[in-house]
Amino acid sequence: MQVERRLDSTASERHPLEHVLLENHRWAERVAVTLWIVAGLLFVAIAIPSSRAALDAFDKWVYDLTYPFKWGPLTGLSYAMAFLGSAVFVWPLRLVVAGVLYAKKRRAALSAWVLAIIVSEPLIGLLKAAYGRARPPVALVHEVTGAFPSGHAVAGSVVAISLVIVLVHPGPARRNLEIAAAVFALLMACSRVYLGAHWLTDVFGGVALGAACAIGAAIVVQRYATRSL
Repeated sequence: MQVERRLDSTASERHPLEHVLLENHRWAERVAVTLWIVAGLLFVAIAIPSSRAALDAFDKWVYDLTYPFKWGPLTGLSYAMAFLGSAVFVWPLRLVVAGVLYAKKRRAALSAWVLAIIVSEPLIGLLKAAYGRARPPVALVHEVTGAFPSGHAVAGSVVAISLVIVLVHPGPARRNLEIAAAVFALLMACSRVYLGAHWLTDVFGGVALGAACAIGAAIVVQRYATRSL
């Protein structure tokens, strides 16, 4: 903690941690561990036939309750969120941010940004293939991969949270952006349920996994960097 306090903007240029990723390291660790536990419990529950049947029934109830409701502006927003979470938008954004961090010689931030991506992206495909969960029967969008977990929810959480961590210094101003990132991740998740592309537990697991990857990557990078001091 004492090390983090002396890493102000003046010292950042000569310090191995040229950008303090996390101000309260222990609090961030607790949040990350909690998210991993929540995601892990859900993954286990869906893998067990009895608990999966209960979750399937709950998801179907939510789907039957919410899917018939459609409102033009909300549908348009959901389509926009679908684009923002798609590979067509996410991957160019990731490359641009990585390029900016590399050009600015922000090694710690770049490492955290890349680590969150290389951990989360393979997990999406592996988990979808492992669970092979069918999507809702009727949707406003056509998807061909498995339902669990939601790739949009994972990517949306990773990108939104990691963007704040690597581009904004810790402090009061960043706390507002952290809230905005969390809201964005939840909006992404809700939009997938609204469009009928996913069950509720698909997006719940996706948000937990994505947030855990983003925060966890920052924790690993900052802990590794501070050991060299």
